[in-house]
Amino acid sequence: MAEIERPDERFTLASERTFLAWMRTSLGFLAGGIAMVHLVPDFSTGWVRTLLGLILILLAVAASLVGMRRWLQVRHALERGAPMPEARELWLFAVAVSLVAGFTAVVTVIGAL
Repeated sequence: MAEIERPDERFTLASERTFLAWMRTSLGFLAGGIAMVHLVPDFSTGWVRTLLGLILILLAVAASLVGMRRWLQVRHALERGAPMPEARELWLFAVAVSLVAGFTAVVTVIGAL
């Protein structure tokens, strides 16, 4: 019977650290979203604060789901000795964060005028 080769623990642990970084990012977005809605009453108008807060909270959900999915994909690739998964979700997430940052910058500049 052939022995199953286990992935190197260093790669497994690195993948877990990356997953935990996604979870920290998710918690940061969640805290930012709650703060936007409840702690910065002078930022723009009520509907803009609520919209940005909701978007940040949705990014928190997305970060946790993307991080979990990515971790599972990498784990399976390591176990099978397969190539690493494509980074499509990472690109989408980066674009979404960039769009939110751009919108926030515009709202901030308009509010400062």
